[in-house]
Amino acid sequence: MRKTRHQRARVYDSVRSAHLERAHALAPASILHRRWRYDLDPALTAGLDLVRGGTLAMAVTIARSGLLAVEVNEPLLRPALWRTAVAVTTARLAARVRGREVLIVSYAIENRDNYAPEPTARLRRRVRTRLDWGLSRYTARQLDRIAYGTSASAELYASLLGAELATCSSTVVPALPAPCACAAAEDRDPDQVVFVGAFSARKGLSELVAAWPEVVRELPTARLSLVGQGAMEDVARELAERVPGVDVVVAPPRAEIHRVLREATVLVLLSQRTPTWREQVGLPIVEGMSHGCTVVTTEETGLADWLAGHGHEVVAAGAPTADVARALGRALRRRRSAGSVLADLPDVDGRLAADRWLFRPGRD
Repeated sequence: MRKTRHQRARVYDSVRSAHLERAHALAPASILHRRWRYDLDPALTAGLDLVRGGTLAMAVTIARSGLLAVEVNEPLLRPALWRTAVAVTTARLAARVRGREVLIVSYAIENRDNYAPEPTARLRRRVRTRLDWGLSRYTARQLDRIAYGTSASAELYASLLGAELATCSSTVVPALPAPCACAAAEDRDPDQVVFVGAFSARKGLSELVAAWPEVVRELPTARLSLVGQGAMEDVARELAERVPGVDVVVAPPRAEIHRVLREATVLVLLSQRTPTWREQVGLPIVEGMSHGCTVVTTEETGLADWLAGHGHEVVAAGAPTADVARALGRALRRRRSAGSVLADLPDVDGRLAADRWLFRPGRD
């Protein structure tokens, strides 16, 4: 269990390609993680200090490394709570032993109350919820700074952990992307729609498959690319066999995803809430906008209000098929230029701006 190469570390439960792409743009930091996500491109690991290991290995690495700053998962991310609590505890103790301070920060985008009452929950689940709630409160109290990627997240944290975060500096930096360096402003197919993400029910693939034939009946030249992988791959392929102009691309490399987004006019992600999950932002939404795509999505994303106010289409989760088809049709008929979409975006990626705020010099 080696030391980190840097005196700044980011502690994640899992890492994906987008994390690594962003890491190359952020200030140098070691990345302590437990596992890789399904979409990780190993080529992106070049030049980064990645330290993979379980909770105990992570704690030993933090204790040995003399870190000056640590970013941890947000306090309301329940699946990673134990790892997060161990990370902040170890960082504080190691800094105390060395006689110096450590800065502990977090970036938050959770917009679902994971501690809402469950009257019918079994005793074991209620006990686990109580333990997790204690860990969330403990982790929040350890933070020096927290940056929120959406106003919805900031409001949720204020309502649940306002007292625990009373002495923590905070800010809201919308999780909007800067234009991608590869995004061509106008070189795209005006009839092309793309879905990027996991082929799963919670990403709205069923709703898209149901609505697409209606879109094509109204707009025969419309085409759809389904890009991703997952348990519903057979549903995606069945649509491609049944409806002309639909193609399925499974687990493409990152360069291919960028190419598809450069050529499309509309990005669709119809996220649907589950009993244990709600879309926080939606990486495909962010990547679609960064390439100039008009977005069609649901109210589940924390960016819903911003999208609705900036020329994108937002429908209710569980909306009737006809409503989804109309939203897709409006986005295609509008033929909004990529340049117009890109012009609404900030010059600095929101996550990068948040990172600069979190790790700015000095103490608050």
